[in-house]
Amino acid sequence: MITELAPAKINLALHVRARRPDGYHEIETLFAFCRDGDTVTIAEAEQDSFTITGPFAAALTGEGTNLVLAARDAFATAFGALPPLTITLDKRLPVASGIGGGSADAAATLRALGRLQDVAVEKMMGMALALGSDVPACLLGRTAIGGGRGERLTPTAALTDTPVLLVNPGVAVSTAQVFAAWDGVDRGPLGTVAESRNDLEAPARTIAPVIDDVMALLSAQPGVALDRMSGSGATCFALFDDVTARRGAAATIAATHPDWWYLESTLA
Repeated sequence: MITELAPAKINLALHVRARRPDGYHEIETLFAFCRDGDTVTIAEAEQDSFTITGPFAAALTGEGTNLVLAARDAFATAFGALPPLTITLDKRLPVASGIGGGSADAAATLRALGRLQDVAVEKMMGMALALGSDVPACLLGRTAIGGGRGERLTPTAALTDTPVLLVNPGVAVSTAQVFAAWDGVDRGPLGTVAESRNDLEAPARTIAPVIDDVMALLSAQPGVALDRMSGSGATCFALFDDVTARRGAAATIAATHPDWWYLESTLA
């Protein structure tokens, strides 16, 4: 049995530079990863099976081909037939929330299959991009600057062990819809984390105004070093000076908005 973590991905910054002729957008982003997320477990079996467990399993029921299965099939096409496998996805991250989700699950599946078949991660980057723009970064699984669609990755220094709080107000946001609502203005390249921004925050707020409430509450918490929306939303995050401050903020979220999802973690 092989188990791989599919950690929550956050974009410490995300600059949208241009619309591309192929329909995608040219971006510059700083990926970081938490120490918590979904998990993917695979084991050889008599016949193939796929099970989804966890608090967000119902959100994926009946969605058609899951990215976990798409990753399995892409791996088999590239590297040869696989033995029958039982695959379990423990879905603990909200769906369509800007923190990796399906991309992280697909990447974890590729890593698990690579361990099973002795295939290096570097050999799977092409198929990762075919599965989704964030999958290569999730496959790499470490802090990196991303260019192109996000697949041109340059590892960089990590904010290891920084306390982080992720908050989602229970609203699923379409990535395609948010990108389509971007105003097309190039506001410049990445600078330092503090000087950077998320260009998708403004269009996401128009689609899901509750993001305003999340950001206002996070920014008001003591000990916040940085607060921002991740990816295309609606999950927002705050980095904290220490664990005590993060715990206090989480307690405030739980008390004032018990219907919101939150995750206390640290950066890897």
